[in-house]
Amino acid sequence: MAAKNIFYAQSGGVTSVINATACGLIETAKQYPDVFGKVLVGKNGIIGALNNELIDTSLESATDIAKLKYTPAGAFGSCRHKLPDPKVDIAPYKKLIEIFKKNNIGYFFYNGGGDSQDTTYKISQISKELDYELMCIGLPKTIDNDLPITDTCPGFGSVAKYVAVSIREAGLDVLSMAQSSTKIFVMEVMGRHTGWIAASSGLAAEANHQAPHIILFPEVPFDQKSFFEKVKYSVDNFKHCAIVVSEGLKDKNNNLLQKSANTDAFGHAQLGGLAPFIANLVTENLGYKNHWAVCDYLQRSARHIASKTDVDQAYALGEAGIKSALKNMDGIMLTIKRLSDKPYKWAIDHVSLDAVANIEKHLPLDYITQDGFHITDKCREYLSPLIQGEDYPNYVNGLPDYVMLKNELYISG
Repeated sequence: MAAKNIFYAQSGGVTSVINATACGLIETAKQYPDVFGKVLVGKNGIIGALNNELIDTSLESATDIAKLKYTPAGAFGSCRHKLPDPKVDIAPYKKLIEIFKKNNIGYFFYNGGGDSQDTTYKISQISKELDYELMCIGLPKTIDNDLPITDTCPGFGSVAKYVAVSIREAGLDVLSMAQSSTKIFVMEVMGRHTGWIAASSGLAAEANHQAPHIILFPEVPFDQKSFFEKVKYSVDNFKHCAIVVSEGLKDKNNNLLQKSANTDAFGHAQLGGLAPFIANLVTENLGYKNHWAVCDYLQRSARHIASKTDVDQAYALGEAGIKSALKNMDGIMLTIKRLSDKPYKWAIDHVSLDAVANIEKHLPLDYITQDGFHITDKCREYLSPLIQGEDYPNYVNGLPDYVMLKNELYISG
């Protein structure tokens, strides 16, 4: 019997290390030519499968595939596409299975967050109902670090490093100008429902006088009075105040402080624009001059300053995906298991897909200080290992040497 082909796809918001997972999967699969055929990749995620647009990775050079480990974003294209409830509309699932049959696909790897793991779970269930032999394995990815059970999510450690470095550098900049000019700097980071990214900025403050002085979490309702008191205290004692705010900040009635009328395919409101709102609030009430920044895509695409721990874990998950398939493991998502904090040790584990699909892991309340404005030592102990190490890409002419693949489509026999 001919070796079955692999289908891999990237899903949702991309990260600086998602391509490292793809690299690990593709390079490892090539070591078992008697078991696995081609590694086919969905052009723009699951949409590529629905459109029968499958990228043939065997047409790329080994050098270019290796460069994926050092290249940010989604090299094959990603998407936000929600498949319907199969009980309501099974047609897209039947179409997927037909395309998989046509292309001799026996393995399905979906690299994404909670919504993506739900998709993987649904396809796993439907393939059994339709009596099609398909091994389904979820590969975790999300900068939000909100997937349950796994100790951390690939993509998060590098965002955490970027955010902590950025607020440390910006804080020094503001301090240097504080005597006669700007005293307030507000940096907005991603985090729709959870404050993991915002919390990671707290690693930069190893003493009270260091930035960030205030962190605003989605888990803590925004209280203007106590916030203004904290800002004034920081300016009075440290001459400046650096603030990190999560885009998902809410008021006491659980309403988002800022959101757009636009929504994505999963019904999520488009967030952003909170930094100028908070900065101007401070200026209007306390009179301090402000500057602000929205990290937005910069935080998740900054491969030049990725965490080596994060890169290593992302690659290992792709490698482990293939090895899990060799063991005939099905209907699982791979996870990272923390074995110890000091020294930091970890291993790859797994969990059933139905235990992670559409379930969010929130920042524990004991990771937030009692006043609600910073992180505790317990949080610092959890976060610190995730940003360790540097894994710089090669530079050419002063710029990172990132790969652009040919992404030629597979023509089935």
